[in-house]
Amino acid sequence: MSTASFTFLRKFAAGILLFMLCGIAGAQSWPSKPIRMIIPFSPGGVSDILGRFWADKLSKTLQTPVVVENRPGAGTTIASGVVAAAPPDGYTLYFTDITTHAINATLYKNLRYDTVRDFTDIAMVAGAPLVLVVPSKFPADTLQAFIDYAKSKPGELNYASSGNGTILHLAAEALKSAAGIKLTHVPYKGSTEAIMATLSGQTSVNFAPIAPVVEHLKAGSLKTLGVTSASKNAALPDTDPIAKTIPSFEIILYSGILGPANMPKDIVDRINTAIAQNMNDADTKKLYANIGADRITMSPSEFRSLFADLTKTMGRLVEQSGARVN
Repeated sequence: MSTASFTFLRKFAAGILLFMLCGIAGAQSWPSKPIRMIIPFSPGGVSDILGRFWADKLSKTLQTPVVVENRPGAGTTIASGVVAAAPPDGYTLYFTDITTHAINATLYKNLRYDTVRDFTDIAMVAGAPLVLVVPSKFPADTLQAFIDYAKSKPGELNYASSGNGTILHLAAEALKSAAGIKLTHVPYKGSTEAIMATLSGQTSVNFAPIAPVVEHLKAGSLKTLGVTSASKNAALPDTDPIAKTIPSFEIILYSGILGPANMPKDIVDRINTAIAQNMNDADTKKLYANIGADRITMSPSEFRSLFADLTKTMGRLVEQSGARVN
């Protein structure tokens, strides 16, 4: 080997070593400035409540501000694009649910990012069922009675959702298919608007997150026909699972924290550990009980595997529903 070649190789190796040492040093000093937590939904919804809760928990555990930034719009694709393009330095986190990746991977024909390659799976934090609700005066008090009634009026009943391709839309389409009934879809701009449409009688039925409908249930303005979990939910102890009438029917809204692709493993592990450390706190248990969600902890690799499975499952529901966004 010539002297020039040896010198080049020595400088190249030194450069690689310096790069690695800088990366290690950077990770060890993390966090040294505020972290932003991007939430792809408007304030006030279940995902926003959970995202803000975990931003506060991480702020205290990591001893640095975690600042929430709501970036709603375009079916969460705006926020996803921002996160995908962010530096993978641990200072941009993404509080998301299966809408942003497991559903949108099939729903959108042309995304400017890849839902797998452009993100780092960090921590799963929650799994929440949906609840099927109707107005209090609706002429059915059980799921089977609703199915029978819908069959007697094919296509005459309509259901509200939070928009085309959303989990509320897909849950209703799954029910239609499994029960052999015909319902007309009326999409709204969000779950709040969908709930209000059913409250006012503009629509006959809709799936909803549990938290926004609890007060309406207590007031007697809405009644439940079933939950989408395999077993009863503690927040609605008197409501049977839909699976009791339609075997194997289960749809869970999973939520978790992602980051840009190629985040350092030790930063990912620190965030994952911080989540696990706070999962059994009294205030965590109280919040989750109030919104009808299950507390979930899993490793980043387990999270990645679950999301891969959910992408296939929700993708089939998207295909079945016929929903598409270009």
